[in-house]
Amino acid sequence: MTDDAPRTAAFFRLEGVLLRRPTLAAAAYLASNGQGVGERVARLGNVALAAPLALLGELRVGAAQARMTWMGLRGMSEDRLVLLGEEYFEEYLKDDVTDVGKELLKQARRDGRRVVLVSDNVDHVVGPVADLLGADDLICNRLELRHGKATGRLEEPVISGNVAGPWLRRFAGEHGVSVDGSWAYGASGADALLLSAIGQPCAVNPDRQLRRLAKDHDWPVVDG
Repeated sequence: MTDDAPRTAAFFRLEGVLLRRPTLAAAAYLASNGQGVGERVARLGNVALAAPLALLGELRVGAAQARMTWMGLRGMSEDRLVLLGEEYFEEYLKDDVTDVGKELLKQARRDGRRVVLVSDNVDHVVGPVADLLGADDLICNRLELRHGKATGRLEEPVISGNVAGPWLRRFAGEHGVSVDGSWAYGASGADALLLSAIGQPCAVNPDRQLRRLAKDHDWPVVDG
């Protein structure tokens, strides 16, 4: 490959492919550690509102669930978010990386691909995971901050479970990455949009919906 040739990348959906714990668990942890009993109850109530949307599936609710998930952190200081994110990583995520995910990451590096992690979690939580895994890029949500406190809103663009083709093509164009020559790994039906837009899709420990789609489209399936 010449220096001018497009690079290839490996896009990993963090939830399901590399981590077992869902995004709502992290949001609930941060909310439950709000200072003051009344504050904790109010924050958890906001997170609980997002749970029914999760049951509907990302293909139906998309960014709406992502926005609602983090509304409960409104008013929390940036310092506390950083501290709680590090605590959550140490307690729940540091040793939660799946074996199959580790092997796929190693293979991507051996093949010289750019490693891109995609998550609907927030950077305070998954930033340490990206560092642990040595990712080249982390695409995730970021909380809007004003005067050192979270507003309860997410910065644009909002990353939801259903990351679609336009986002992928925009990222590829900005980073000189070949979409047709790259890989993407997903675990849920919501990842179908990402997998459909890539040259080399792969379903990893897929849920029922994605397993059915992988069979219909003859995508590789990795269980482990």
